[in-house]
Amino acid sequence: MVENKKQKIVKTLDFDGRKLSFEVGELAPRANSAILASMGETVVLATVTVSKEDTDRDYFPLSVEYIEKFYAGGIISGSRFVKRERFPSEEAVLNARMIDRSFRPLFPDNFRKEVQVVVTVLSYDEKNDPAILGINAASAALCISGVPFDGPVAGVRVGLIDGEFVLNPGADELDTSDLNLVISGYDDRIIMIDSDSREVPDSKIEEALDFGSKYFETSMKFQKELIDELGPGVMEVAVPEINTELKNMINEKYEQKINSIIYDLRGNIPGEERSVEFAKIVDEIMQDEEAGYSKAEVSELLEKIVKTRVRKGILEEQKRPSGRKLDEVREITGKVGLLPRTHGSALFSRGITQSLSIVTIGSTRLEQIVESFEGEETKRYMHHYNGQSFSLGEAGRYNYYPGRREVGHGALAEKALRSVIPSEEEFPYTIRVVSEILSQQGSSSMAATCGSTMALMDAGVPIKNPIAGIAIGLVTSEDLSRYVLVTDMQDFEDFYGDMDFKVTGSREGVTAIQMDNKLKGVPINILKEALAKAKAAREFVLEAMLGIINSPRKELSQYAPKITTIKISVDKIGDLIGPGGKVIKEITEKTGAEIDIRPDGQVHVATVSTEAKEEAMNMISAIVEEAEVGKIYKGKVARIESYGVFVDVSPAISGLVHVSEMADKFVSDPNSIVKIGQTVKVKVIGIDDQDRVNFSMKRVQDERSEVEGERSEEEKIK
Repeated sequence: MVENKKQKIVKTLDFDGRKLSFEVGELAPRANSAILASMGETVVLATVTVSKEDTDRDYFPLSVEYIEKFYAGGIISGSRFVKRERFPSEEAVLNARMIDRSFRPLFPDNFRKEVQVVVTVLSYDEKNDPAILGINAASAALCISGVPFDGPVAGVRVGLIDGEFVLNPGADELDTSDLNLVISGYDDRIIMIDSDSREVPDSKIEEALDFGSKYFETSMKFQKELIDELGPGVMEVAVPEINTELKNMINEKYEQKINSIIYDLRGNIPGEERSVEFAKIVDEIMQDEEAGYSKAEVSELLEKIVKTRVRKGILEEQKRPSGRKLDEVREITGKVGLLPRTHGSALFSRGITQSLSIVTIGSTRLEQIVESFEGEETKRYMHHYNGQSFSLGEAGRYNYYPGRREVGHGALAEKALRSVIPSEEEFPYTIRVVSEILSQQGSSSMAATCGSTMALMDAGVPIKNPIAGIAIGLVTSEDLSRYVLVTDMQDFEDFYGDMDFKVTGSREGVTAIQMDNKLKGVPINILKEALAKAKAAREFVLEAMLGIINSPRKELSQYAPKITTIKISVDKIGDLIGPGGKVIKEITEKTGAEIDIRPDGQVHVATVSTEAKEEAMNMISAIVEEAEVGKIYKGKVARIESYGVFVDVSPAISGLVHVSEMADKFVSDPNSIVKIGQTVKVKVIGIDDQDRVNFSMKRVQDERSEVEGERSEEEKIK
């Protein structure tokens, strides 16, 4: 814990041309540690608080929160009813998970005090990234808090613009970047990866890892200077003693049974079924009342023995509990078009991991509005992931609200496909995909990615390339001198492994990566090898998917809305909307169409039936159509004057037919030619500088006579 917190310490650094500042000692004095970090005009406060006593949980209770405040961007919430920040945005949840994964492996396994890390965004300048600033500030805060944290850790973001890597790009730069890669680590070790990209080649991803990791040293050195100056003591963590007698007894008496549970329950047997069998061993040991062992002690020691056996089997014998080869993918099956009334659906199964992905398309008016301290933005492609307890073979309360895991998995599969979704100009629809995970046995987020691809093609969404995903695992020796990479992990293998490296992409390149590990970082050379294995595996999965559906359907579902797009003059937008939205509301109520009017004059009309589309288009055209010189229209006589008649073609087009343009002969009284309400054909012969339209009736007759004369000549020739 930092002593003499009232003493203010300020450290600054020129970090790639930007001023990085850490301040300690002034804010949040009751927290174990607090750092006010700034870069440019972006400011975050990172606090660490530690419980006084150990908890009774059997895991390390670390919680990380990333708090966005609207005031950071000078914004008041656009909601009319709620102005206070409430639930975290998806982006805040993803940033919190990213920071959590950067730190969790660096705590001792047996540390049981509750640790809370809170990163609060206080100010945002739209140029400097608060999430990256938060990783570095929280790392330093942990190091000076007194907790047994094996840091510090550096975090950087890497962009790829016009073929060149960019360090810590701002929001505007990310809009044009082909890569958005966040990595944390130290030296040549990567602890966490979170990335999305536009089908960037695998080799370029490798270069990005090298580029970003070069800047670890700068942040690490800066943090260490602050840590050395404060010199906090570190809490002692008791190392539990191993009951050698119990360990030897379990090894001798239950070796064969343990091995049979690990390896004889082959194929698609979920990890929890193995857990049930191991629990029986614990119960059997506990029947010996004179032994004096507690159930918790037996369970914990058996867990360690099983973990050692599984890891040794993979590392030394290349023997997996699933019975597969190291690079073997589970059996893949699937089908499309399962649900008759949805716009697209697909079932994707890898082993017994199963995702049912459903596509719904709608008007661009249905885009999601996302509000944050950065302002408002819209999303027209969304993916939502649901993994209920029944998918794990467990009973429990149904979760109506997504947890962090669901948000994270959903976002990963969304990023995987975002770069291949057609543009609004190519496909003017809002697209929502929901992946219902029906069964989980590892890599359900990758199953959701594959299922989403197939469902989108089933819906007729013209994606640019199909996307597949795969997870690569890792088992290492304690000193990392030996390691084995494992393709397509199952839950049991993942639980005892060292890394979960998820990669999605097409044949062209990578679209998303998410990596977390239980080591103190994974060497970059191992990650490069994992990328190569992931490429081979995802191409294998792609082949299997394309055997089920090989391209987007040519037509949308009969139940999907059909969108027609027209371009109107910007000056006509107000006419189409009408006062208080009266005009557009009348059209939608009468036709059932959904109409989305864009600021540039693009109008998207979504209807299910052809009749509704034609009726809506006619009503819109009548309002926004502009008179065109030389064009013939039908209209009704609205008013008769001595000098001519006024004809209304539509609400937007009306004009005068002068008496000289009513007939080939002299017209002394227009009433002798037409009556009020009579339908007549008129031709636009001019529009003056005040937008007044001049019509002619006689020139319609002249044009008709010319056409009939041409037909007579053609008939004579024939």
